[in-house]
Amino acid sequence: MKYFDFKNADLEDKISKLRKKTASLSFLRLLTFLGLIGFFVLMIAESMIWGLVWIGFIILFIHLIKSYNFWKDQEAIYKALDQINQNETLRQERKLESLDPGIEYLDKKHPFCNDLDLFGSHSVFQLLNHTVSPEAKNQLANLLKSPIAIEESEQNRKAIDELAESPDFLKAFEAVGKAFFNSDVKHHQWEDWLKSEDKRVPWSLFVGCLGLLGGIILGVLVYISLVPSAFLGVWVLIGMALLGFVFKPLQLAAEKIPSQSTLKTFKNWLVLLENQRFESSALLRDLEVFQDKNHRASEVLKELDSLGLWVQNRINILYIPINLFFWTDLLLYYKMVKWKARFGKLVSKYPHILSKWEVWVSLASFRSELEADGEVFIKNGLELETTALYHPLLPKGKAVANDFSISEKQKLSLLTGSNMSGKTTFMRTLGVNIVLVNIGLRPFAEKMELGQFQLYTSMRNTDSLGESVSSFYAELNRIKTLIDLIESGVPVFFLLDEILKGTNTEDRIAGSEALIRQLKDSKALGIISTHDIELAALEDQIPYVKNYSFHSEIHNRSIDFDYKLKKGPCTSFNAHKLMELMGIKFHKR
Repeated sequence: MKYFDFKNADLEDKISKLRKKTASLSFLRLLTFLGLIGFFVLMIAESMIWGLVWIGFIILFIHLIKSYNFWKDQEAIYKALDQINQNETLRQERKLESLDPGIEYLDKKHPFCNDLDLFGSHSVFQLLNHTVSPEAKNQLANLLKSPIAIEESEQNRKAIDELAESPDFLKAFEAVGKAFFNSDVKHHQWEDWLKSEDKRVPWSLFVGCLGLLGGIILGVLVYISLVPSAFLGVWVLIGMALLGFVFKPLQLAAEKIPSQSTLKTFKNWLVLLENQRFESSALLRDLEVFQDKNHRASEVLKELDSLGLWVQNRINILYIPINLFFWTDLLLYYKMVKWKARFGKLVSKYPHILSKWEVWVSLASFRSELEADGEVFIKNGLELETTALYHPLLPKGKAVANDFSISEKQKLSLLTGSNMSGKTTFMRTLGVNIVLVNIGLRPFAEKMELGQFQLYTSMRNTDSLGESVSSFYAELNRIKTLIDLIESGVPVFFLLDEILKGTNTEDRIAGSEALIRQLKDSKALGIISTHDIELAALEDQIPYVKNYSFHSEIHNRSIDFDYKLKKGPCTSFNAHKLMELMGIKFHKR
């Protein structure tokens, strides 16, 4: 089998040369087609000996078509590789506007996804998503939103680490999808058809062979005038009656079998998988369905691709007279039923598993492109400790790394600080990295130690006119859900940003203190950010409360931020200066 070149070097030059090559092949194909017409006329008008030349031209024409199609596919691969390289640069520079934001996966009722920039503009999904099929995209989104199960993530991490060491394989796999995939038939429709049993027409093989031989013999007899040409009409009418038995099932197959481009995608993905060696148990598990001692999965799909080509082109103006004269649909139906009975149920599993491989490739490409290589240590207790942790949506040179630790002895971190000093970004940095570790990736940090807990956030609470809900009531609903979770005994790590900001200062401080005291005997760790410096005094009253802060330095015409987490409460705030810089004029009294 002729195979594609996936080398990344000199893509523009390769594409330019291929365009010239395909243009030449296209011209040769046209000349060969004209030759076919000419020699066919000579064969009919003068002598059947010209038929030998005509057959030679048919073989040449088919060869040129195959060659042209292959090189056009190769051109599509090069273009896909070029697009992948461009997207890689965009991700590394965090210029994500042109990448799919996955906004359809936003869910304000989810424990954490809306608050952590997992989806939407400038989101983690844009960094992660290398999928092409809708099913794989859904799988990736659901993985990001999955409950925290840190212990189970270790197996995935080994698999992703292994795959990340094969960047050529990752780019080739993605390039095949970008070059060929077309979601024309929904996976479940195709799978249902593959698993269904077709009604057998037991005589289809015998009558199909009879039609082929009979058509040839009758054509020769009519040509040499031994049989009147009227017999051709009778033969076609008999054929139409017999072909009616298989017309509907073949029509259904034409509707359910994916297009050649989609099958080409699956087939080439399988070839890549068959030629790659894996060691991780998670990867080997997702290869099992493709491994058969007697048949390579790619060859099985190649057979279906060939069948699909014939089945989906039965209404072609060139095929119809051939079918009516030689009854070829009967042979086609026999071959299709035989293939389906042998491989249908097995192949019905391929799309779902290949979608999982798209997800594997997305995760490993993320790991390879963005070089998140922090160590992960899984603990049994309720704890979290990070070293040099930074946000994945910020370029490494721009992001400021911070250390942080929290445990049951000091289960509540009270975070104060100036406006724009980094409180919210730091909380999101923790949350996002926990999610990445949960799905099997490595954190953007030197090290991350974490125990067993669920993640819950309340950071982006907005009002809803349609639901008649204010932002304050929306926040209270989030806090109520958190309290229910804590009271159920589930270990949880929570992030509450600017708690109870929708009410007056007196009620906000009283409510915040009440919630903090309510955590005393719970299996909960968390961070609460606030502008109410009065709450910092709780560190001296409640043993499990610890103050942290972010600071700013105010100058005459500017404010500087170092975005470094510091122990202790914030001692100065900058809202007054920020308002001045925005043009609000304060008058001394």
